[in-house]
Order: sequence, then structure tokens, then C-alpha cells
Amino acid sequence: MQSQQKFPRVFSFEFFPPKSDEGAEKLRGVRAELAALKPRFFSVTFGAGGSTRDRTFDTVTEIQRDSGIDAAPHLSCIGSTKDNIRELLNAYREAGIHQIVALRGDMPSGMREAGEFRYANELVDFIRAETGKHFHIEVAAYPEFHPQAASAEKDLANFKRKVDAGADSAITQYFYNPYAYFRFVDSCEKIGVDLPIVPGIMPITNYTQLARFSDACGAEIPRWVRKRLEGFGDDKESIRAFGEDVVSEMCRILLDQGAPGLHFYTMNVAGPTVALWKNLGLDMGLGG
Repeated sequence: MQSQQKFPRVFSFEFFPPKSDEGAEKLRGVRAELAALKPRFFSVTFGAGGSTRDRTFDTVTEIQRDSGIDAAPHLSCIGSTKDNIRELLNAYREAGIHQIVALRGDMPSGMREAGEFRYANELVDFIRAETGKHFHIEVAAYPEFHPQAASAEKDLANFKRKVDAGADSAITQYFYNPYAYFRFVDSCEKIGVDLPIVPGIMPITNYTQLARFSDACGAEIPRWVRKRLEGFGDDKESIRAFGEDVVSEMCRILLDQGAPGLHFYTMNVAGPTVALWKNLGLDMGLGG
């Protein structure tokens, strides 16, 4: 973890683009509540195959214009062409955006070809070729390894290719075992990867939804956590309280060991993230 301890801490929050006017209005309230915590940036996701392209763009530019907090759009290379990525990069640059989250993305149902980009390192390389150093580029990291990776070694090599292509920092898939993160960082250090690797944090509020997400993305829920959550049944308050305790303790361990910040997957609600923030003392400036 020595490589991570030298980097300044960065805290950030992630949203998905709302699907309706009602959702957009709700997100404005969530955004205002979280903006009061003074994160470094808000990120906004990009649907499979570019399915939320316009909504992502509108959400990002509104955040950048109205919140006083930097906005970082996700860009996905699956289903994209060089022309439409170039168009988006130019539009974001004109809107004053200086940060991009560059991802491979998911293949939409029914799509057979990935498009002109196959992997995230190709997208990172293209962004650098088109825009130089204008954008700070975030990429994804997988402490428990990408579910489609042939092996842990190949997944680590894929991550290094993104770094070598020009990534500035990384955000991890969420996890609930901090030692998976520590081991991943140690492995990165051994192969010469030297950039901030910020843990992704998913609050626990809905066990059924979390189990579905985790099974799809390969994020392990430790057996003892699963069993406790299953035991609560439909008791939402007990699930929330237990989940808050588990995630708060993990975040404390991560920060105490030198993690360079935290990236919260908010699911477009403020309460669970604000609770974690307060439990960690970040509202009192204790986050470093």
C-alpha cells in the first residue's frame, strides 16, 4: 500500500442518468445534498452500448453548470465509433469538462460486434491522441478480478495496458473485503503500476438488489455478510443498519491503511452515503 499513501485523498460520488423529468428533479435534490459534502467530483454512468448517451451528456453538463462541483462523464467503447467518441469529447471540452471515466462497457443484448474499440486501453489511447492532456482519465480496476477475465494475471495485465495508454487514476469495482483491495494494490506495485487506485464503495440497503448486482459483476459478498442479510428477511431497517456498520468499518480500514480516497456508488440517493460520510468523520474534515 506504500504507493497509495503518497497520493492526496479524493472523494467522489456516482450517479446514473435519470430516465424521466421526475427522476431528474429528484437527482437535483440528491446532488444538492451531496454537494454540501464538497466531493472532488460527481461521475455519471453511460448505458450499455451508449444507450444513455444523451441523458448522460445532459446530466453531466447540468452538474458542471449548476453545482459548483466538477462532473466526470463515463465513456464506454463497446458499441462506439471513433467519430461519435470524437464528437462527445469535443462537446465535453466545450462544456468545460476536464475529467473522463473511460470504460470498456457492457455488450448490449443482441449486439454481436463490439465496434471500433474492443478494450478500454484502446479508448484511453484514442482520448489521449485526440485531446492530449486536456482530460484527467479515470479507468476501472477489479480487486476481485473482472468476471470475464481468463485469469488473475491476465486481468492485471489488462489493467496495466490501460495505465500505460495514459490513465491518470483508477476507481475500483465495489467490494466488501478490504484485503482483496490491498492484495490488488500490492500486485500492481510489483509490476510498476503507480497511480491512485480509489476504492469503489457500494452502500448496503437492499439485499436482493445487491445480490443480483454482485452476481452479475463478480463482486463477492462475504458469506457471513450474506447470511446475516438473508436472516433479516424483509426487515429493511435491520438490513440498512447492519449494512451501514459493515461498510463503515471497511471504509475505516481502507483509509487507515492509506487508500487515496473513496468513490461512492450512490444509486441516486443521498441518505446511505451521507450516513457513511458522517460515521467516518469526513463531515468534520477527518478524511485527510
